[in-house]
Amino acid sequence: MEQLLENFSLDLFVKQTVLFLILIFIMVKFAWKPILKALNDREEGIKDAIDSAEKAKREMQNLQADNQKLLNEARVEREAMLKEARDIKNKMIEDAKDEAKAEASKLIAQAQASIETEKKAAIAELKSQVANLSIDIAEKVVREELSNKDKQIKLVESMLGEATLN
Repeated sequence: MEQLLENFSLDLFVKQTVLFLILIFIMVKFAWKPILKALNDREEGIKDAIDSAEKAKREMQNLQADNQKLLNEARVEREAMLKEARDIKNKMIEDAKDEAKAEASKLIAQAQASIETEKKAAIAELKSQVANLSIDIAEKVVREELSNKDKQIKLVESMLGEATLN
């Protein structure tokens, strides 16, 4: 420090101070405004970016809320569609069951009517065959009985006796 004080020159100090002031003046005149403008532009850009980020964040939150709302609506609609599809399926099954029961009842009624008709036809056929057999048997018996005159008289008397009793 002593050496600095010994080597101190006032002339050099003044020259350096004047040069320093000229340098500051030139810097203020030509470089300071562009530097400040660049700093202000950068600061505004950063503020705009922060504002844009906040705005984007709010929009993202709104979009997420809208998406959640749409998802909930879609779930409700899907559930309603599934319920409607199940109801339609159950109705179709019930209708098919009812139709099958009606068709089965109709077929059973037709089968019973057909059976009854065939039964009556079989009974009529059986009666006809029994009648024919009875006539054939009666004819054979009567021929046998009527081949002898004594037997004919006995047969007529027994028939007359039975006719008066009834």
